[in-house]
Amino acid sequence: MNLDRRRSSIEIIADMLRLGEAGKTEMMYSVNMSYFQLQKYLNFLLERELIDKVKLGNPSVTYRVTEKGLRLLRAIDAILGTLELRGPDEI
Repeated sequence: MNLDRRRSSIEIIADMLRLGEAGKTEMMYSVNMSYFQLQKYLNFLLERELIDKVKLGNPSVTYRVTEKGLRLLRAIDAILGTLELRGPDEI
């Protein structure tokens, strides 16, 4: 089922977690979001320990998904797959 719709917050979170490790610019372009949205979601994920800040350098800050974040990503993918909101090649 392919619905023409905006992504839910859950889908945006999953897209961010799928990156594994990335700087802000890479996340912003890969997940297709504004800087304001990125800041909001980064804070949400950091507060819940779903991602960590891991290094200062180039880019100045890199974020990496935690084990807790990976567990959440697997659960989200299972739900989206069950609801057929993601094709089998996207899971």
